[in-house]
Amino acid sequence: MKYFNLASSVFLIMAIASCNNASETSSANATDSSTVQLPSKAAFQQVIDGKQTDLFVLKNKNNMQAAVTNYGGRLVSLLVPDKDNNFADVSVGFDSVLQYETSTEPYFGATIGRYGNRIAKGKFSLDGKEYTLFTNNGPNTLHGGKKGFQYVVWDAKQIGDSILELSYLSKDMEEGFPGNLQVKVIYHLTEANELKLTYEALTDKKTVINLTNHAFFNLNGTGSGTINNHVLMINADHYTPVDSTLIPTGEIIPVANTPFDFRTAVAIGKNVDADDVQLKNGNGYDHNFVLNKNTTAGLNHAATVVADKTNIIMEVFTTEPGLQFYGGNFMQSKNRMKGGGKDDFRTAFCLETQHFPDSPNQPSFPSTVLEPGKAYSSSSVYKFSVKK
Repeated sequence: MKYFNLASSVFLIMAIASCNNASETSSANATDSSTVQLPSKAAFQQVIDGKQTDLFVLKNKNNMQAAVTNYGGRLVSLLVPDKDNNFADVSVGFDSVLQYETSTEPYFGATIGRYGNRIAKGKFSLDGKEYTLFTNNGPNTLHGGKKGFQYVVWDAKQIGDSILELSYLSKDMEEGFPGNLQVKVIYHLTEANELKLTYEALTDKKTVINLTNHAFFNLNGTGSGTINNHVLMINADHYTPVDSTLIPTGEIIPVANTPFDFRTAVAIGKNVDADDVQLKNGNGYDHNFVLNKNTTAGLNHAATVVADKTNIIMEVFTTEPGLQFYGGNFMQSKNRMKGGGKDDFRTAFCLETQHFPDSPNQPSFPSTVLEPGKAYSSSSVYKFSVKK
């Protein structure tokens, strides 16, 4: 895969943003990446719904490490080298499985299914039959319903030092979705400092499916303050605007001359408070971007993010047609996170590779229907490096 060469203007933006917001990102709040550690394995060993949970550690030859729990198929920690050759934990989450169980935010690091993002009014139809889902996000269904994949205990098999295979059978009509769906998610920490996520599924009845991962990132390290000074590029000429309940209107509109234009890298916070109805609807950025086609080795380059303090670069590649950019707008300081800090407003962001929200009710969007005898397959890569 090619590295994305950020223009020199990006680094000027980073410098300006860092100076203008020094009070927000003071060194007193920064994570000490030289001493960052993974959570205790014992804190993740519990029996939930009659099944054993655990914490699995993946590592590569560069001493990069990822910690994943089979409770919700969650990315718990991701230790990435920074500009000083220390390690920052860039995945915002908790120190124990109990905290994931009781959090007011259910999606930290989780594998999301059966359907990532929203389905309008909790209803969709297949072959003339209407299916009704649990509505857990105002009038809509979000991320699979009341008990999505973030709350199930996956069967886990670690393969060597760098691969974890998770599997789960979602039974027919679980959360209202038809079909017995056999799902597999593979976490692979590669020698190229990539976290690769591969999703596979089979069904015995026509259904809809949209799998993703809901990692919350702060590339300066968990607990390090605002993400508004991170510099972001999204490779998308268009996005899908939403109504006041965050359901797509069905339109696909250009990002040009809007606060959603990230085709040239810009600080996340530069336009987040602009007087724009879409930003008001999402309380900031919580929108699906329609990715441009630019396939490299079977994957599209979806986005690049650069941290303002650690200089960590994260590039996102995917087979999916869309990318949900969420800027942490609903974080409310209600949960105590790893390192002792709280989930303060806009201290993490998500880049969820996906099919579009509400596709089962939007005929013009790419289809999310899976039929018996056909295999669902999706891959996404989060690649890490350091700006020199």
